Amino acid sequence: CASTLSDLRCRCVDPETREHFGHYGSGKGLFAKKALNKDDLIFAERPVVCAQFSWNALYKYRACHHCLRPLETAQENAQRLMNIASDEGLTHRVENVELPHANLCGTRPHEHDICPDCQTEFCSTECRQAAEMQYHRVLCLGASRNDPASPLVRLEEAWRNMHYPPESSSIMLLAKIIATIKQAKDKDVWLSLLSQFCSRTMNKEQEIAHKLLGDTFQANLELLRKLILEVLYEEAVGKWFTPEGFRSLFALIGTNGQGIGTSALGAWGRACDECVLPTSERANLDKFIVQLYDSLQQPFPRSLMDASNHSCVPNAEVCFPHCSSTLHIVATEEISPGEVGSKHQQWKIITENYLFECACLKCLAQEGDPDITSDEDEEEVEECETIGISSPLPTA
Repeated sequence: CASTLSDLRCRCVDPETREHFGHYGSGKGLFAKKALNKDDLIFAERPVVCAQFSWNALYKYRACHHCLRPLETAQENAQRLMNIASDEGLTHRVENVELPHANLCGTRPHEHDICPDCQTEFCSTECRQAAEMQYHRVLCLGASRNDPASPLVRLEEAWRNMHYPPESSSIMLLAKIIATIKQAKDKDVWLSLLSQFCSRTMNKEQEIAHKLLGDTFQANLELLRKLILEVLYEEAVGKWFTPEGFRSLFALIGTNGQGIGTSALGAWGRACDECVLPTSERANLDKFIVQLYDSLQQPFPRSLMDASNHSCVPNAEVCFPHCSSTLHIVATEEISPGEVGSKHQQWKIITENYLFECACLKCLAQEGDPDITSDEDEEEVEECETIGISSPLPTA
């Protein structure tokens, strides 16, 4: 974890490629400071916190507690998904899925580590130590990890009972944020960072549209607030535990969350794509992969992009090339100095979840068009809502 505010806000590969400004109508902006070519890496950064979707964890998708890197191998991933598809009647059961080129799987079980007290799993000793330094000392349940009477176990159970798949966030984001403050030696550093997010969630013009703060959600919010208050109260952020403060904090994760798609099988598939193979072997491998994904009823992994501002005519996109929570923003076209860095996302999702109306050139040109959604748009919205494995809190 970072020790200074600069470290927290600017975990970038090349700081000369972008700059953050305060507000220009739709929140923060990402502006180029020099010319960028297509496929240039604009920056890479880690989230402040990230957490696995609760239902994914319940259904035994094993991921690093800190960076979300898959802990299962590609073959284990394929077998688990095949079993799920079979149980749902989508395909016949295959007891032993065997992947060709299994050596291309990036999972390294020999590097995995666990918390000695609660048995929480991590992809490496480095991630275990980072989690312990930032938040895990507060959240570690020890022998009570599976105790239904434990407050944190009750919190996650309550969340699952009110937030069914397809999931869009995790209550453990809040738990990790609060635990980070509780553990921090210099609480002001973290509070200074987080206060920026809190202050921009209460957009008066758009807050009513936020689906997580509707009237039907108020009773659930109050239950979550009381459960978190019971186990994680911190005097330094006492205002967060009031009904108003908790609503603002909850809106923070709803508007700043970034979906992450980490999949051992997906990483294996991408590695296969990069292999140089004889023509016949390549054709057989491609056919196998297509048939496998068809059997699993799974789209090829994609991620919802949420670090820069939305545009329906994007010039950058988010990717997760290391199969972890480390986010890369890559230019999809030439970008001139001073140009706003943007990315594509559905207008309806932006309006309902991110508290502003898009004002890109495409949306302005279509301002008077009928409110009609195409089948293609509907399919993309559905994919966006179901693809994420976790929701980190971006630092920019």
